[in-house]
Order: sequence, then structure tokens, then C-alpha cells
Amino acid sequence: MTRLLSLLAATAALTTPLHAQEITEFRIGLLGGENAQDRMASNECLRDYAEQALGVPVRLFTPADYNGVIQGLLGGSLDMAWLGASAYAAVYVADPEAVEPVLVKTNLDGSYTYHSIGFARADSGITSLDDMEGKSFAFADPNSTSGFLIPNVELPEAGYSMTEGEYFSRIAFSGGHEQSIIGVVNGDFDAGVTWADGQGAWEDGYNSGALRKAADAGIVDMNDIVEIWKSSPIPEGPVVVRKDLPQDVRQTMIDLVAGLHESDPECAYGVAAGETAGFSPVTHAEYETIIAIRRAEMN
Repeated sequence: MTRLLSLLAATAALTTPLHAQEITEFRIGLLGGENAQDRMASNECLRDYAEQALGVPVRLFTPADYNGVIQGLLGGSLDMAWLGASAYAAVYVADPEAVEPVLVKTNLDGSYTYHSIGFARADSGITSLDDMEGKSFAFADPNSTSGFLIPNVELPEAGYSMTEGEYFSRIAFSGGHEQSIIGVVNGDFDAGVTWADGQGAWEDGYNSGALRKAADAGIVDMNDIVEIWKSSPIPEGPVVVRKDLPQDVRQTMIDLVAGLHESDPECAYGVAAGETAGFSPVTHAEYETIIAIRRAEMN
């Protein structure tokens, strides 16, 4: 913490006047997945550090769905966001010059992949997708990678139709990962999908992801749900910044997020939705496969 504050003080002393001339505020979009209040609380430390580093007001935005962040980046009303791979693909397909991927969250083993996780109540009798015929399935959001794009590809490949009524009785969008978890726990859906790094213990909600956040918040007791499906590894979504931001503003925010885990692990835990080894550099090339899948789904 002391090291980060010293860095921020030095950065502010050198650059605040320039930043103040170039931007009047900085706006960070928070992708949906949990309720707005928790999203704000998890990222307040980042907002505060950014405000100190940039010398201008920094605001957090929590749109109701993924598309709100996507449109904010495309329209220039947001400057930075941590996107899922599919949401980044949506932005890129609409406007390749809108944003640039700069960082990616890494797992404790240094990898930067995660999984779509299918789950059901432990008392439901459902232990695999083979038990889901004629039952309801909740997905997070049409623009979610793990919450729709990947299951929509992998489930049919495995023989489970994603046409409503053919295998699953109902296919529904809950509105976000947290909503899917709550919906399954409450019995509104027979099963759902969400995201997790797939590392660590199931009882903890794995090391990071929506299950870990829900378990930490007391929304779910992991002993009350069971895993019924796990996708192939998915590339972790990127932290993106608008391409037309002043270069010094971009670099200040990249350096801040890249150094967050080392300087303030507790803040990084909240921002990264659980345990992380930090944020590492990433480029557009890592997402070309997801972009191709997204394009195919649009046709």
C-alpha cells in the first residue's frame, strides 16, 4: 500500500497538470454479472487510486446489462472497462478502432483462461447434462462469453440442442451471472451456467469468478449446488481502454492496474473477482478466435 501511494504521489506531481488539461473526468465501465452495489464496492478502491493518479474525477458506471458497457465504449462515454472476450469481440466487430485490449487477469498459476460452469441444486438429482432433458436452463446475457457464447457452441457440439423445447424445456437469460446463481438456488431454473477459473476448491467457489464472488457474499453455499458441466478453457477477457485517450492517461491507468495486485492485494481481489496473480499485458491477437465465433453467431 505504501509503495502504491508513493507511486501515485510521484505520478500526480509529474502529470496532474497535463491530465487536467487533456481530460476533465475518467469513466470506468463495470460489466454486469452481480448487483450494481457490489460492483461499485469491489471497484471503489480502483476508482480512488485512479482519481489520485489522474488528478480528475473518476466515475464508475454499472449498466444493467453487458450491452450498456459495449455501447458506452463505442459511443465514447466510457474510457476503460474489463470486458469478457465476447463483449470485446462485439465492440471490435462494431468498430475496430474504438478500444484496445491492454491487460488480462491471470490465475494463480499464471494462466489466463477460465471456464463456463454448468451447475444445479445438489438436491435436484441433476448431476450432468444428461439429466437436463425437459428442464429449464439459465444463461447470463447474450453478450456474455461463458454465460452464453461458449455454451451456445459447445453444448450443441456435445449433442444438446440449444433450440428451446428440443432438449431443454426453457432457455432463459437471467440478466447476469449472479442472477443465474440466485435463480437456480431459489428454484426458478433447474440449472444455469456461470464463470470460474476452475482452480482451487469447489467448496470455495473455485479461486475466482462469479461463484467465488457469490460464495464470499453469502449468496450461495457451495455445498448446496453441484457442477454438471465444464467448458473447454476460454481466454480471459481483456481490460480495454479507448484508443483516442491521451497517451499519458492511457499509460497511467495501464500502470495502475498492472501494479494493483503487488501494491494492494485486497483491492486486486475485489477488482479481479477473487484470487489472482495480477494483470499482465495482452494484445488483440489473443481474441481472434472468439471474434471469429462471434461473427459466425451473428450470421
